[in-house]
Amino acid sequence: DVQLVESGGGSVQAGGSLRLSCVASGVSYWRYCMGWFRQAPGEEREGVAAIDADGTTSYAISVQGRFTITRDKARDLVYLQMNGLQPEDTAMYYCAADFCPSTADFGRTWHRARSYSYWGQGTQVTVS
Repeated sequence: DVQLVESGGGSVQAGGSLRLSCVASGVSYWRYCMGWFRQAPGEEREGVAAIDADGTTSYAISVQGRFTITRDKARDLVYLQMNGLQPEDTAMYYCAADFCPSTADFGRTWHRARSYSYWGQGTQVTVS
């Protein structure tokens, strides 16, 4: 079974930076896509960023230019570098993964939570 574990959350001042990490285990099929989502209290889960099996990235407009998603060469780790954090970024952040044989299809659906089969348990980011 695939398991995802996030880390790196914390409390920071507005304008600060954090780097979130997600480790994936139990992945025997290397061609998969990964994403970061966030959910604030009373809000819907929002797609933040994603990276497909070929390394193409996607970002929510609200974080474009501030956040960067990357993965290591073994594709067992994915990162979310968050710069210029604002109070509106406060949320529980989740990593997610799914098989993506079609990167073109993923590029159209990356922001939908239903596109992912595997989820981590979240790491809290608080910006004040």
